[in-house]
Amino acid sequence: MKTISVEEIENTVADLCKQANLRLPPDVVARIRQAGKEELSPVGREVLDQILENAQRASDTGVSLCQDGGVTIVFAEIGQDVHIVGGSFEEAVNAGIQKGYQSAHLRGSILDSPFHGKNTGFNAPGVIHTKLTMGDDLRIRVMPKGGGADNMSQLKMLVPAAGVEGIRTFVLDVVEQAGPNACPPLIVGVGIGGTFDSVAQLAKHALLRAVGEPNPDAEIAKFEAELLTDINKLGIGPMGLGGTTTAIAVHVETHPLHMASLPVAVNLQCHSARVQTAVL
Repeated sequence: MKTISVEEIENTVADLCKQANLRLPPDVVARIRQAGKEELSPVGREVLDQILENAQRASDTGVSLCQDGGVTIVFAEIGQDVHIVGGSFEEAVNAGIQKGYQSAHLRGSILDSPFHGKNTGFNAPGVIHTKLTMGDDLRIRVMPKGGGADNMSQLKMLVPAAGVEGIRTFVLDVVEQAGPNACPPLIVGVGIGGTFDSVAQLAKHALLRAVGEPNPDAEIAKFEAELLTDINKLGIGPMGLGGTTTAIAVHVETHPLHMASLPVAVNLQCHSARVQTAVL
């Protein structure tokens, strides 16, 4: 049994929030750099260069990658042999978000209510997903999710007869309708299966995978590659200014499902794909 204090969790989340908002992950940088070599549009190449320059300046100066610090999404995998002491896990995570955003002078984007509309001032509470795992590790992943890309995400309950082609059509429709509003080049997270409530989380979880890492299932990996090719034929391009790089990756995750349903969710991630991970 490993004992982990809430203070350690709070400080870890605070550091992850700061790092996530200031540093674009290496896999994202590498894929955007590669896209710059492959992009056919001169304007598209210039936009990709500017995205990389912005990432470098954020890292050098400590100024946020994007003015939108987003909703702080926290995925926590909690080992069954972990004992959290000193308080509540959820309260510790939210205290860490507050500490991280305030200490790094990041914009607070969270309103206390859809009706009252008062900014909490410190970007908490976040949205916390927990999963019990084997062992004595606590793995925390922080994803600041901007409003622009999330606004353009969609969920649809297809009928099973729609099949793979129905899924493909829906994914392409979502990306095309998003156009420049989701700040491409995108990472496209696709959840298929489960239920109405779980498929949305599946699509968001798909965004955590390292860019360029295919699904371990060969059939799904083939579908991811086909979708990426189809999306990049839409011509939306970097920041919607035209080009061959509308997305840099498509990640699909699936779950067993009821034979009468085919839930599909598409969660769009802008080029500022911010994810940081720590293991306690």
